Amino acid sequence: FNSIPGVIESVPGGRKEMLIRVKLGVPPASSSSEKTPMDVDLSHVAKVFPYGRILPIDVVIGGLSFTTGRIVPELGDKDDDEAVCVVASVQIGYDDGTRTNEYDDDAIMNNSSKKASHKTYNTND
Repeated sequence: FNSIPGVIESVPGGRKEMLIRVKLGVPPASSSSEKTPMDVDLSHVAKVFPYGRILPIDVVIGGLSFTTGRIVPELGDKDDDEAVCVVASVQIGYDDGTRTNEYDDDAIMNNSSKKASHKTYNTND
């Protein structure tokens, strides 16, 4: 469940105009020599946010993977007792209307290096 409390009032246009950027720190895939993060079903991640526009989700190496020392066959556990912790960074922002051409929206949606203009919520305000 995610209600992003206290932020809705700060976003002009409310939930409908909110931009959500998510970055996940995911442990490396065991077969990747620590260069590629484990596979993540990003559609499941996106379902955590019931409103707003989700920008492309960025997945990087991070998080934590460790053995639990416990296998419970009745719960479907196999011979691997790996536990995975993922770190998530969530940024909330909105489009301030100052973008000057249609390419800016593409830059936002595709994580392009082209600078797109939108404001992010600043907790110091």
